[in-house]
This record gives sequence, C-alpha cells and structure tokens, in this order.
Amino acid sequence: MDLTQAKGVYAIAPTAFHEDGRLDEASNDRYTDFCVESGCTGITVLGVMGEAPKLDMSESVSLASRMIKRAGIPVIVGVSAPGFAAMTSLTKAVMDAGAAGVMIAPPNTLRTDDQIVGYYAQAAEAIGADVPFVVQDFPQTFSVIMTPGVIRRIVQANPNCVMVKHEDWPGLEKISALRGFEKDGSMKHISILCGNGGLFIDFECERGADGAMTGYAFPDMLSDLVRLQAEGKRDEAHDLFDAHLPLLRYEQQQGPTGLAVRKYVLMRRGVLASDAQRRPGAGLSAKAREEVDYLLSRVARFDKRADVGARKAA
Repeated sequence: MDLTQAKGVYAIAPTAFHEDGRLDEASNDRYTDFCVESGCTGITVLGVMGEAPKLDMSESVSLASRMIKRAGIPVIVGVSAPGFAAMTSLTKAVMDAGAAGVMIAPPNTLRTDDQIVGYYAQAAEAIGADVPFVVQDFPQTFSVIMTPGVIRRIVQANPNCVMVKHEDWPGLEKISALRGFEKDGSMKHISILCGNGGLFIDFECERGADGAMTGYAFPDMLSDLVRLQAEGKRDEAHDLFDAHLPLLRYEQQQGPTGLAVRKYVLMRRGVLASDAQRRPGAGLSAKAREEVDYLLSRVARFDKRADVGARKAA
C-alpha cells in the first residue's frame, strides 16, 4: 500500500499483558480483530502507549509479526530506539514479516532544526531507502519542536517519508501550513494522521488531516467520525465527538494513568482480559474506575457501544 494516501483510522495498539507481566497473545489477537471489525484502515503497534520500551527484541518481533499476519490491513510498527543498530534490526524483522512501514520518533536530545533534519536523514539511511517511514511529531512527550518548515525539509529530503503522525498541541495551524505547502508545490503530498487520543480530531479533519492514528478505546467511534467528516456531515460528526469528549478527555491524562484508563475501558468492552500494565506501570484506583464507569454510562445515552453493563465486583 502507498502510505502517502493512507486515510481513516490507524489504531494505536496497546500491548496486552497477563497480571504476571507475560504477553497475553489471546487478548492481542482479540484486539487485532476488534480493530478490523471497528472499521479501522490500519493498526500501529509498538507505539508510546504500546509500552514498547518494556518489551525485549524477541517479544517486539513476535508481537508485531503476529498482528501483521492476523490483521489483513496495513500495520505500521514503531521502531524508535536510542541507537540505529536496534532500529535497523527491528525494521528488517518487521518488514520481512509484511509491515506496511515503520514509525520513528525523535530522541529528546535534538534541539535545533538542523539536528532534527539530520537525525531523520540518518534514520532513513539506517532503515533503508525502500522502507516507508512515519515521522512522529509529539513534542509533549519527546520535547522536540518541529516547525512546519522542518517537517517540509524532512519530507522533501527523504523519498521514503510518507506520513506525519501529528500530535502537536495546539497544532491545527500546523496542519493548515503543511497542506498549504502541498498546495503551493513546495512539499510533496503525505498522509497526516493525528494522535492525542483524538482530542482534536473533530477539527483536525476539517483542517486537512486524513484521519486518526490514536488508541482511544472506541476506534469504532473514530472510524465513524472520520467517515462522517469525509461525507460532509459536519454536525453529525461533531455530535458524535461531543458525546465521547468527557471520556476521551479523561483517557488523555498523561503517562501510565491515561493508558490505565484505556486498558480498563477495553477490558470493560470485552477486548482485553486484563487491564494490566507491565512494570513499571500503574493501575486505576477504585475511585477512578467508578468515575470511568460513570462516564461510560453517560456516553451510552448517545452511543450504545459504551453500554458495557454493570461492573462485576473484583
């Protein structure tokens, strides 16, 4: 697939674990099927919220390969690493397994525009010129500020740069600027898929984003929203988004807390057997679980997919 034309929803996959920290292959399979059934056009595995740094190389390859084989839709694999040796090895393994491309986040040591552009040139060389890659623009986590001009330089200098995962915040003007570069011919076309849990996806699509690349626990809602925007049904799209916004906001808490919410909701929806994170990690308190359950009941008044029933006592 030509990822420069990617649209829709590429769900960021959480990594399912058993309570003792072992990979839960059955839950990971169930999540893969769930994404396909939810209308996702792709899946991204080993992202920030996939707890990728907690997996060793063999686990990373096994998890990604299993998902690629099962999904039947494009799978992008996060290959960010402190050094290029590990990045190269993981990239080769997952591309051999059939990945559609890889995603690369910048190390937090980069400060100047030239350093950022130079890093991606070296990364593109390390993974191989024939491997499509995604630039992950997530300054809140990586502390690397990429201006629209820097992204244009990366895109123009590397033919295998096919997509930006846009997670800058605020970032609506950045999307407009990038699409403006395409319009005036100073940058080739790339796909722009947006993260941040979908917190701004209502207007990001209107600014020219092609969809979402995020792990909100309702990828089926995100698929509907992106479709409604593409069909010009603006009010319907915003009504759906508004119904989910309180839960989406709650899930968007930074760090392990947000992931704990996401995994808990996916467990309540019957996708994951456990909401466990591999250590170091964090679970939800009884009070937080009650709050999430309440938010689910509120969403269910508009969207029945959130009607997960009463929670059984632990």
